[in-house]
Amino acid sequence: MPHLALYTFGVLKTPLADPAPLTHEFYDVGEAVYRQVGRHPGYLAHAEAADGGRGELFGADWGAWGEFAVPAWYGKGRTPDTAALAATLSLWTGPRAAFDAVHTGRHREALNRRYDWFERTGHPNYVFWWVPEGVIPTWRDGVSRLEHLSDHGSAPHAFTFHHSFAADGTPARVDGIGPRNDQVP
Repeated sequence: MPHLALYTFGVLKTPLADPAPLTHEFYDVGEAVYRQVGRHPGYLAHAEAADGGRGELFGADWGAWGEFAVPAWYGKGRTPDTAALAATLSLWTGPRAAFDAVHTGRHREALNRRYDWFERTGHPNYVFWWVPEGVIPTWRDGVSRLEHLSDHGSAPHAFTFHHSFAADGTPARVDGIGPRNDQVP
């Protein structure tokens, strides 16, 4: 059975190394969110650096998840002292499980505060795509899909909660998310 890959990307207002209280709060909230999301039904795995510390993204060993990559529109730093981004790459059993994890609990609380931490870039901040069971998506896959979504909108290759596709490429709707079934093209 295919799994759903999810890549998220946001440009932070300040570098991850910034000593300001807001940056520390972002880290604290993020750690709590990861703990809760990791226990959510339907969650399978997420990219974790084997050897990276806080803010070390580009030089870290991500194992099967590949070399860390970011969208072309990211124009800030790439060192632990200058990086100003947050990115995740994860696997799910399907869109309902991912939606429920993102829109409940601590993650929902964090979403409500996202503009305290993140810039409004005018680009999508997440993308989904289906992968065969046993396949680990890479950071480059996530970037490619997010850029495709930004340039072309939702398609079976790269989609959102509100304009989803089933693993076979047909338009799909998860109850309570996106257009009603009679509005799906």
